[in-house]
Amino acid sequence: MNKRTERRYVAHEFAERAGVTVRTLHHYDRIGLLRPERRTESGYRLYGDAELTRLQQIATLKFVGFSLSEIRALLAQSPLEISAAFRLQHQILAEQRERLTRAEEAIAHAESVLATTGALDWDAIRNIIEVMQMQENWDWVKSYYTPEQREELAQRGTPEVLAKGQRDWAELIRDVAAAVEAGTTPKSAEGQALATRWSALIAAFTGGNPGIAANLKRLYADWPASTPKPYSDDVERFIKEANA
Repeated sequence: MNKRTERRYVAHEFAERAGVTVRTLHHYDRIGLLRPERRTESGYRLYGDAELTRLQQIATLKFVGFSLSEIRALLAQSPLEISAAFRLQHQILAEQRERLTRAEEAIAHAESVLATTGALDWDAIRNIIEVMQMQENWDWVKSYYTPEQREELAQRGTPEVLAKGQRDWAELIRDVAAAVEAGTTPKSAEGQALATRWSALIAAFTGGNPGIAANLKRLYADWPASTPKPYSDDVERFIKEANA
C-alpha cells in the first residue's frame, strides 16, 4: 500500500484551512508556540498535519483557561500520542462543561425564584457568586510562588498530569467527606489511609521542593474568606486530626 504523501501549506493557505488568521500564526511563531521546521526553497515556513494537531491542542488549552505562556510550557514536555491527547482534551472539556452547567443551573434557579415570589433569594444569589468564583482564574495564588517555583510547577504540570491530579483530588475529597458523614474517626485505619493519600498528592504537587511545600502551606493559611476552598471545613479538620 502506498503511503499518502502529506501536503504542506504556506502560512496564508494553512491559516485559511485551519480557521485562524495569519497574524495568529506569526504570533505563535514569534513566541515559540507553533514553529514549523520545514520551509520552502524561498524560506517560507510550511505547515502540515503536525502543525494542525498542535494548533488544535493550543486552541483547546486556551479555551479551558491556560495562558499562552502556560501552554508553551505544557507542550514543551514529551509529546502525547494524538489519540491520548484527544482523550485528555475530552476529559478537560467535560469537566469545564460540568462547571458551566452548575453556573447555568444556579442562575436559572435564582431567576425562577424571582419570577415566582417577586423577591431576590439571597441563598440563590450567594450560590451564583460561589459558582462564579470557582470559575475565576486565581492569579493571587501564583503570587505565593517565586518565578523559579512557578517554572518548576509548569514543567512538571503536563496536561495529562494536571487532569489526573484534578481527578485524584476530587475523588479523595469525596472519600474524606463520606468518611466524615459516616462518623469515621481520623485515627482509625480508614482515616489514616485517607491521610496517607492526602500527603501523597501534596508530595506529587510539591515534587519534594521544600520551598513549594512551605508556600503551599502559607497559601492555605492566608486563604481569603470570600473564596471557597476546594474542600469543606469538616474535611480540613478531619485531615488535620488524622495527621496530628
